[in-house]
Formats: sequence, C-alpha cells, structure tokens
Amino acid sequence: MQSIDALKSTLRKHTITSVFDHYDGEILGLDHNKRSIKYKKMKNSPFQFYRGSAYLFYFDISSLPLAYHTPKDKPTWIQGDLHFDNFGGFRNESGEMVFDSNDFDEGYLGSYLYDVFRMATSIGLYGDQLDFDSEQQKSFIEAYIKAYHQQLEKFTEQEVDPATLSFTKKNTAGPVSDTLSSFEERDAVEKLEQMTVVEDGKRRFKVEGAIEELSDEERQGLEAAWPEYIQSLDENKQSAGRFFKIKDAVKLIGAGTGSIGLNRYFILIEGEGSNQMDDVILEAKEARYPATGYYFPYDDLFSDESDMHHGRRVIRTQKAMHYLQDPYLGFFTIADSHFYVRENSTFDEELDPETLQQSDDMVETVETMGKVTAKIHARADRDVEESLPHDSEAVILKAIGDIERFCEDITNLSMFYKQRVKQDYELFNEWLEEEFLGEGKD
Repeated sequence: MQSIDALKSTLRKHTITSVFDHYDGEILGLDHNKRSIKYKKMKNSPFQFYRGSAYLFYFDISSLPLAYHTPKDKPTWIQGDLHFDNFGGFRNESGEMVFDSNDFDEGYLGSYLYDVFRMATSIGLYGDQLDFDSEQQKSFIEAYIKAYHQQLEKFTEQEVDPATLSFTKKNTAGPVSDTLSSFEERDAVEKLEQMTVVEDGKRRFKVEGAIEELSDEERQGLEAAWPEYIQSLDENKQSAGRFFKIKDAVKLIGAGTGSIGLNRYFILIEGEGSNQMDDVILEAKEARYPATGYYFPYDDLFSDESDMHHGRRVIRTQKAMHYLQDPYLGFFTIADSHFYVRENSTFDEELDPETLQQSDDMVETVETMGKVTAKIHARADRDVEESLPHDSEAVILKAIGDIERFCEDITNLSMFYKQRVKQDYELFNEWLEEEFLGEGKD
C-alpha cells in the first residue's frame, strides 16, 4: 500500500508535469528539443529551476488566501518575475552607472505581494547556493523586506521622489557599489570587439558558440519589421536617419532560463558617425503573454489596446520603473511574434556570486534590492502613468500594516515555499529522467 508521503509526491509530480506541459507545450508552443534545452538548464540547481518555473509559482501562490494584499481596485504595476538574478548594474541614458531591476518580460498589474514573496523565496534559494544556513537566510529576507518598507515610508514622507531616484555607487554599499565602480574601468567598445569583427572594411557579427546566422526568410522579416521599430522610438531618435541602418543580424540560441525557446536576435546598426567604432549592438527578444496575466484580472492598464502588443507592454513597464532608461527601447512585429528591443551594452552585468560569500555583503546587497523593489513599485503609478490614479506606496504600506508581523509572516512563508521548491526540483528531475529526457526521448 502506498504511503501518504508517496501519494503526496505522486500527486505533486503530476501537478508539476501538467503545469509544464500546459505552459511550455501548449501556451508557448515549445517543441521537445526546445523544452529539453530549457529543462537541462533548470536541472542545474533549485534556484535555476525556480527561475524557469514562474508559471508554477503563480499556479501555487495565486490560489493561497494570503493576507497583506492590496485592494483589487488599487493594483501595483509589478515586475512579475522578481528574483536575485533579475537585478544588475547598467549604464542609463545620461551615462550614469546605476543598479536596478533588469527584466520586465512578465510586467503586469497585480498585488505588490507577489513580487515581494517571489523575491524573498529566491533569496533563500540563492542563500542555499552560497552555503548560508537557514537562520542566515531568514536574516537576509528580513533585511530585504525591512529595506523595502523603509524606502516606501521615505516616499510617502516625501524625503525622496521615486520618479527620479537612481541607485548609484554614491548611495549603495558593498558588492553593488563595487560592481558599479568596476564599470568605470571598462571601454564602451568592449562588447563590440567581443561580438563582431571587421572584414574587408565591413563590421559583422562573429558566428560562433550559440550565435547562428539568420535564414534569408528571417532576415527579410526583420528588415520588413524595422520601420515599426523606428516608429516606436522617442521622436529625437526617429529623426536619426542612417543611424539605425541594419549592418548585420544574427540569432542567439538557448539563452536565459524561463525565456529559452523564444526568438532572440542581435542586430548591428550603423553608429551616429562614419567611424565603425561607434556602431551599436541591439538585442531583440520575443515577448509572449506574461505568466502573470493568466492569473490576475488586473489588465486595466492595457485595456485601451484591443490587440495587446507584448513588446510594447515590456518596454512600457521598463519605462515606468526606470528613470533615464535605455534610449534604444522599442518594439516590432514579425508575423504573429512580438519583439522588444534594447541595447546590448558593455555596461550591463549581474552581481558576481564570489562577492557575496560573507553575510554582511549579502545583507548590504539585499537591502539595496529591497529599496529598488520599493522604487519600481512606487514609481510605476501616477508619478509617471496617468493610468494608475493612486499612490502605490501609500496603498502598499496600508496593506502591510504592522511591519514586524508582516516581516515575520512573509519570511516564514517564503522559507516554507523555498522547501517546496527544493522538493519540486527533486520531483522534476525524476520526471526528466523517467519520462522526458530518458533514453529515446531526445
């Protein structure tokens, strides 16, 4: 007779595999090969599994009767896939090195609590990877939550304006500040020299590793869609003329984790002058309906768009959450596929895990991440978007109430869910070996 624990594992494994079949197979339409590439990357660790399973996260969490949600008529514009590796340093439009959230594919309207809870769980999983014990992980989560709350209070007390706040080496500490300082030693052309070569007086991409050439059909589709991208840019960029001429384009295979299987292009464009060293590399990434959108009814922000363009949704989210963002943000359409575009820059990097080996370094880092989370939530309301008529920071603080109780509850819940993720990871690996990646399945 099957034990209760074995029965629970069997039922949970069935849930996991059904969710993946539904999302990756039916919704995203990934074939077996693309799913294999994605799942092999997710096999690397529980944290990587968590990164690639946002749809499972929302399947679980959206059905729980959690306290602390904001009212349904006062949603927050959320990042949607907040985890430790979705923060990083980059250079903004003014040339300043800043630290911020850096992935907006799942951006949507919903409760702030989903961002906070997803990030808190990821802190525990990341802490496991760095061999911190459970008590240390809880202290990191508490530091993140309290920094988030304190930053929201500063916004409501008008000590700082979320619309113009940036996190630089001047107002950060530890690994974050060190990462931003290291950018100062870099040359803007490093990425150009790394990814391209000049032959016969013409610059082109190196075709190596995961980089592949476009087919004639793919290149024609990109060229036909390019005017739509130009039109999506700010007016001062639209008038740049030959600046945006496509010199070369390639595709990237197998990048990311949750986004594996989606089309991704690198596009080399003519620089502002005739010097080949000022050419610019853009990245165009396919955008699909967000995992968040299948669980939340909060679609008012996009209700004026009868045919929602997901590339536009992604860059609109980024513009709402970032001050002085990437000036190359835009979107286009190829057939039925939506894309968003951003610069692929030398000055764009996640934190190095080697810099996070000490507890104090982790605390300083997650505190900054908490402040950034508060900023993106507070900024993406009526401060920059008329579509949200309320101040998100005030609504969120009211929902949180007693910060000590909130911190204790969310820390304990996220540590509980971290254990669920680790158990799911083991069941996921069993399924891969038994049914998906076993002999004769590749």
